[in-house]
Amino acid sequence: MVRKHYDCAPGCPIQNTLQFIAGKWKTVILYHLFNAGVLRFSELQRKLPYVTKRMLARQLAELEADGIIQKTVYATVPVKTEYAVSAFGATFRPVIQAMADWGTDYLEADGKAIGE
Repeated sequence: MVRKHYDCAPGCPIQNTLQFIAGKWKTVILYHLFNAGVLRFSELQRKLPYVTKRMLARQLAELEADGIIQKTVYATVPVKTEYAVSAFGATFRPVIQAMADWGTDYLEADGKAIGE
């Protein structure tokens, strides 16, 4: 998939990032892959039980098409498919980690006034 390189007003660097990881579950998938290293489709399903198989397959296909993850299919019976973060995908680790850190801080602040 060919992606655009935005060269415009402030905010465009965010567009450059989001064009790769926008999608309701892409960042969550990446979070789990960063933590586990390699996961099979069924393992990702267990980690994301609220995501349909179709949606998970679509998000994985988009991440693969963008070169963010690598899919390895083993010719076994039954077929074994594994997903891992690619070298390019690894560049998103600080972004995903920052999101995880913020989410943890938000949960810890539960019951407290945020922003005070």
